[in-house]
Amino acid sequence: MVTQQVLENLRLATMSTNGMPYGMVTDGVIVIDSTTIVWCGHKAQLPDEYSNWSRRDLAGRLVTPGLIDCHTHIVYGGNRAREFELRLGGASYEEITAQGGGIHATLNETRKLSVPQLVEQSLSRIDALIAEGICVIEIKSGYGLDTQTELNMLRAARQIGRERPITVKTSFLGAHLAPTAYRDHPERYLDEVCIPALEKAADEGLVDAVDGFCENIAFSAIQLERLFHRAESLGLPVKIHAEQLSNCGGTQLAAKYSALSADHLEYANEDDVVALKESNTVAVLLPGAFFSLRQSQKPPVQILRDHGVTIAVATDCNPGSSPLNSILLAMNFACVLFELTPEEALAGTTVSAAKALGLSNLGEIKPGMTANLAVWDVASPGEIVYPMGFNPLAERIYEGQISASSVH
Repeated sequence: MVTQQVLENLRLATMSTNGMPYGMVTDGVIVIDSTTIVWCGHKAQLPDEYSNWSRRDLAGRLVTPGLIDCHTHIVYGGNRAREFELRLGGASYEEITAQGGGIHATLNETRKLSVPQLVEQSLSRIDALIAEGICVIEIKSGYGLDTQTELNMLRAARQIGRERPITVKTSFLGAHLAPTAYRDHPERYLDEVCIPALEKAADEGLVDAVDGFCENIAFSAIQLERLFHRAESLGLPVKIHAEQLSNCGGTQLAAKYSALSADHLEYANEDDVVALKESNTVAVLLPGAFFSLRQSQKPPVQILRDHGVTIAVATDCNPGSSPLNSILLAMNFACVLFELTPEEALAGTTVSAAKALGLSNLGEIKPGMTANLAVWDVASPGEIVYPMGFNPLAERIYEGQISASSVH
């Protein structure tokens, strides 16, 4: 295993602020010591101290930070292909949920599975994302809504991080929906099931963040505040599904608790955006759900830009509202559907996605960052985002080592 290496003959999209689009550096070099980038820049400026290190020629390819999918529900049982047919027949997301479909259907299938079975069913989806350059993925619970299954989902997520060369960040989403037995008593569900399950998961070291679904079919902002208050007391950051189907005050709650991110945001208004900026909360856009649900209300992208809110992009991979297993297509959708620029989309799956997960050592190519890199057979960064159904990844470097490659 090579621990000290110089990658040369490459072009860099560092995604750092250097006055150039994408943070571009031509005729670039990256110096890696073990798992860390120790130097990067123009070849002509390479310090002599690295002259005897092992060198590898990348044949003029483009190198970006390794990609990050900062919002997924990728661990689950079963599928909801039948609901896809119902939606195409005119049924709404709310109508399907009211009839016992939606999250409830996946809940029933997921509860049947052991941790090894959950891992087994999820790995093919994980592998598909790794093949597109993903080095970090966020995985939520939320398809159990009982203590045992919520814990099992988080255990499965941790196991995936051990079985694959990928960093897994977990989010406890026990407040995804009130189960049928608590449908008319969501506060009781939070107090009797959700919060105790969170406490057990935290004791087991299974939780990196706490999430909640703030919507009229799930929980109100007032109800979720009791969960966020407990998360805060446990020292856990929060994030939220907010303003997807209506404006329910989730963004304001996220800002109050300085959330890592507020996700979806189709119905967010300018006051919400101002609150996000003031709390330094990332806006995570999820175009797969927008596309799959055939929504018409778009997130307020220009208002987010105007106020300088950090924008991330993710797959929202889940069996119902966003069965999207491609970060590349998510970036393309973000451009086509939400009118992001390709540079914004790439930032949204690198530096901005890292911020959405609270990861200060990832998402950019610069000294001190973890050496997670994606190497592309493209002439320009926009070519990563532009095609649909085509993957130009040449190789993926995870913590300094090639772990997925088509280069021979």
